Amino acid sequence: MSLAPPPWLAHALRAQRGPIPWSAVVRGALSAGPILLAAVLVEQTSVGVVAAIAAMLAGINDRPGSRRVSVKRIGVPALAGAVGMVVGTYAGEYVGAVTLTVLLTLVGLVAGGISAVGPVASGAGTQLLVASAIGAGMPLPEEGWLRAVAYLGGACWLLALRLALPTPGGLVGDFRFDGEREAVAAVYEAVADLLDAVGTEHATARRVALTAALDHAQDALTGPRLRRYASSAAERRLHAQYAAALPLAEAATALAWAEETVPGRAATGPRRLAAAVRENTHTGPLPAPNRSGPALRALDDALLRAAEAFDRGRGEDLHTRRLTARDLLRSVFGAGGREYGLRVALCFGASAAVAQALHHSHWYGEHAHWYWLPATAVFLVKPDLGPLASRVLCRAAGTVLGALVFAGFALVLPRPEGLIALVAVSGALIPVATRHFAAQTAVVTVLVLALVMVGGEPQASASRITETLLACAIVLIVGHLPMPGQRGGGVRSRLAAAGRAAQAYLAHVLRETERPLVRETPRPAPRGAESAVRDIRTEDTPTEDARALRWTLRREAYRALAEARTAIALAAAELPALARHSEGADEIVVVLERIVDTTTACAVHLDDSGRLTPEQVHRLTELLDELGRLDEGRGRVEVRLPEVPLAG
Repeated sequence: MSLAPPPWLAHALRAQRGPIPWSAVVRGALSAGPILLAAVLVEQTSVGVVAAIAAMLAGINDRPGSRRVSVKRIGVPALAGAVGMVVGTYAGEYVGAVTLTVLLTLVGLVAGGISAVGPVASGAGTQLLVASAIGAGMPLPEEGWLRAVAYLGGACWLLALRLALPTPGGLVGDFRFDGEREAVAAVYEAVADLLDAVGTEHATARRVALTAALDHAQDALTGPRLRRYASSAAERRLHAQYAAALPLAEAATALAWAEETVPGRAATGPRRLAAAVRENTHTGPLPAPNRSGPALRALDDALLRAAEAFDRGRGEDLHTRRLTARDLLRSVFGAGGREYGLRVALCFGASAAVAQALHHSHWYGEHAHWYWLPATAVFLVKPDLGPLASRVLCRAAGTVLGALVFAGFALVLPRPEGLIALVAVSGALIPVATRHFAAQTAVVTVLVLALVMVGGEPQASASRITETLLACAIVLIVGHLPMPGQRGGGVRSRLAAAGRAAQAYLAHVLRETERPLVRETPRPAPRGAESAVRDIRTEDTPTEDARALRWTLRREAYRALAEARTAIALAAAELPALARHSEGADEIVVVLERIVDTTTACAVHLDDSGRLTPEQVHRLTELLDELGRLDEGRGRVEVRLPEVPLAG
């Protein structure tokens, strides 16, 4: 009998590891605590409490990455939180309990649907709901607009610290690049690691790591800027270095697919390029790989282009495309957005109704703040924070621990200076505590209880524990209720997105390269594919525009697959009643990844010889047939071999 814990419990016990982010710790210490101290000194304590809460939530979003990424990651949720503060404040003042519950439920429906778009949108949805609950359930003397300004000011203070204070290594070299240069260097290191692993059992894991490195570098370089294009020679050079890594990644993936023997010196070139990026120097001499095969020739050509790009230092294209309105609407109103929005609305509305019922029945005694229960439900219903059972267990344990710790401090600390110091210490601990949901909950509980006590509320540890347990019960019940349509909407929507991206990439490589194609010796199409060809021949090399579009589509395909893998892993760690709705999804995403890997190998081979080998065509059609069998009758993905137009 296996002694391994069930997946939901294993997830609850798992914590992230890594070095302590000292720069984020310093920012956390300088955020909520000093804001609250300044507000107390000028006798605007309630405004300071709102601003400190916003700074705390911004600190949770202050994750590792470049300054440019932090603007979007912190700023967009803060704007949503300010809107929520206005909505919650005026609704709490001017409408009755029933109407307020209905309104908050509708806000939950909107925020839940928006959260399905992506991580930043999910953070915005969270702050929209939390600020709505605080605005409605925390009686303060200020008008709603002033609370919103205070909220936005608190978040902007943390963002200003993020932009102004140096990060480790930021005092050496160009101050503007705190995470971008390391992110691009990590791509070249990941390429070298994949080349070292070609032909071994570690190749797939290294290819996944390369995808993660490319995603991180792309995000680091594509954040908001004052100008549309890179505004300095250093930034353009960094863009060129990132773009030069894409053909290297493509060639390395093709080598891993073919399981060709790679000379040991092949990884030396990418490692030297990584060092040149980190040190902002020239590449120096690069070893020439063996040019015995198409993928090795592509690797050699990519190294030569990279050396040229490093020396020339001109680059703009990051091979990304903006989400269109259609993409956003598909995410919000698709299967994942509908299911998530409905579940968030039910949890948020039910918790708000229970909180108001307890509040109006005077169960709270002297505690007039009823926001804790719905705000807790918001964090519990967020699937990006882990499986449902794991979230509930961590939230309950963290709240109990945090409430008990605060109760002990409240007995001995002087007021308000001791509590303000406790807020500052808690803010400093948040960047470390975000590695585990229970630890984060404990720190946030201490910080919030200290804030509201400075604002004039009595010690409320016992009631906070009770409200948290009520929220856990509500979310567990709603989380297992049957919903209209199919369950597992989040996984299905991610799989569908990965299928569309894989189809677009495959179609471009085989049909849309702006080169005349010739079909020779057609073969019958197997099940799952509309058509197949034994041999495809091209008459010239792809244009630069066609190659750039290919790399963009390749990046989108691998990013969509990574997002699908994450969603599937979380769904598989749910309780069996929920996990069964995503069964088989992991097998589908594995086949999709093999299709994209094969497409990459086909692209490299087409560039080299102008034709696909029978083995490549057979592998593609075989994979498409396998995908059709796995997804038969479910309609989660649809990828097919496109018709190849005849020449002339």
